Amino acid sequence: MQEHVIITCALTGAGPRSANPAQPITPRQIADSGLAAADAGAAILHVHVRDPQTGEFSGELGLYEEAVGLIRERNPEVILNLTTGLGSGFYPQDPMLPVEAGPGTHIWTPEKRVEHVLKLKPEICTLDLVTAQVFGGIVISTEAVLTRMATLVRAAGVKPEIELFDSGDAVLAKHLIQKGVLDGPGLYSFVMGLNFTMPADTETMTYLRNLLPAGAQFQGFGIGRNQFPMAMQSLLLGGHVRVGMEDNVYERKGVFFKSNAEQVEKARRLIDALGAGVASPAQARRLLGLA
Repeated sequence: MQEHVIITCALTGAGPRSANPAQPITPRQIADSGLAAADAGAAILHVHVRDPQTGEFSGELGLYEEAVGLIRERNPEVILNLTTGLGSGFYPQDPMLPVEAGPGTHIWTPEKRVEHVLKLKPEICTLDLVTAQVFGGIVISTEAVLTRMATLVRAAGVKPEIELFDSGDAVLAKHLIQKGVLDGPGLYSFVMGLNFTMPADTETMTYLRNLLPAGAQFQGFGIGRNQFPMAMQSLLLGGHVRVGMEDNVYERKGVFFKSNAEQVEKARRLIDALGAGVASPAQARRLLGLA
């Protein structure tokens, strides 16, 4: 168990809009929710944006500029982690012959997928290595696209958080490190319990941790009801903790969390009870090797 544990708060995500009225949607709601989560103890804010009219995910640069600007204006110390996961979703027109893109498909160029990162230069951005069936479609991550994205964000001075959805993703990560595309040992997230990817359990998290290069930093997190069990399992296995409304909106069955800050406060209480300390943004920067 680490002496100081980093709490990341994933504020809203790109999945279907939740029934929880507290889920932040507009840039100001996302920023306000993130600032409250930082005050509660989150050292890192993981940021997606949504269309303010529909509540669905968005890659619009202006929405990122507004949300990030509002956060930086009031809290320049908290670490920002912007997603690059959009632009990889394929929904076939005919599921029995998946050769033509249907409604909902969002396949973008590598340049478009990291446009907001290159403009806003957060300290961290995600790099999703997953190719899998998710949300009724197929997420596609080819080596060529990942290589281009990694090259662009490295040139911008941004550290990738390598997202692993299954064990093969860890093999791909080590391949990209060996090729010099990624810097080792790396920073990783284990996305657990999502559709047909790796299950959220102790055995799987331990196996993934043991696949990482020596000296890697990681966090394992679970989707839905697996959120806090996996957060604490990550802590016990030497990793960090992620919570937030991207992953789960229920405090318990039938009861919504009132805010992202409430999730961070719960995580902090559990971390304290297990005898670890919660890392400040400055401590998180040192642990992760950020400038």
